[in-house]
Amino acid sequence: MYGRQRLAESVAEPEITVVPGVYDGISARLVERQGFESGFLSGAGVSNSRLAQPDVGFLTLPDVADQSREITDAVDVPIWVDADTGYGNAVSVHRTVRRLADAGAAAVMIEDQEWPKRCGHMAGKSVVPFEEAVAKIEAAADARDEHAPELLLKARTDATEPLGLDEAIRRLNAFADAGADVVFADALRSAEDIRRVAAEVEAPLSVNMGFGVRSRPTTPLIPAPRLEEMGVDVVIYPRLITAAATAGMKRGLEELATAVETSEEHEAPDAVVDWDYYTDLIGKPAVDDLEERFATDDG
Repeated sequence: MYGRQRLAESVAEPEITVVPGVYDGISARLVERQGFESGFLSGAGVSNSRLAQPDVGFLTLPDVADQSREITDAVDVPIWVDADTGYGNAVSVHRTVRRLADAGAAAVMIEDQEWPKRCGHMAGKSVVPFEEAVAKIEAAADARDEHAPELLLKARTDATEPLGLDEAIRRLNAFADAGADVVFADALRSAEDIRRVAAEVEAPLSVNMGFGVRSRPTTPLIPAPRLEEMGVDVVIYPRLITAAATAGMKRGLEELATAVETSEEHEAPDAVVDWDYYTDLIGKPAVDDLEERFATDDG
């Protein structure tokens, strides 16, 4: 509850809330250590890292609930959790919100795509009818209110590409009326579109800046201070940490390939973190302390 309260307070502040993506315990702990106040458990991040599959609807509720529980156990910062479409109809959404709240989520995001969903920045998306989309958010809000009142509910629409910006704005306002605390239009195509949504939607607005440090062919890369000036309340960077981790692993393996081809000692210290940093990151000092306090000679 403390984490959820912190998250609500952060969204309510005039300054934009910056939320990097996370996908496992180490990535979440790095986000926390860097000083960010929350992390976003990206469905794409889980699908990419756990399954080595694209974000095209392969995840299930148990996948996301298990990953949420492990991450929230590893860090103290609140975690937003991407629940895709809620894994079924409005009744399924009700159960999904309860399960993820029990798994430690501080916020849950539900979207209006048809299942199987696709990454919001892939072509070929389709969305459920307006009434069905709103009913899902109503069900999510009901589950929150009866089971986890401090949970934040984030409602996402992918209607811009298939149905146009007017329909996306209509849905976001309806989602807010249905009980969403934060709304999110994914894959907006321009700064002008973001400004218009921020001006015409009566709820805190979230946008997606993807890699954060590299442009994509869809939503333009806009710095957080400019987004704040445009009326955006929350910005997520769901693709940054998976892409950065991939770059780091690729670099490490390239260095290893060089090392095993020569009889000379080959070191690349800038390709890896040092031993002390790594063991501290994974909590070894805390385990050492527990062993000193509680372990016996018998084990």
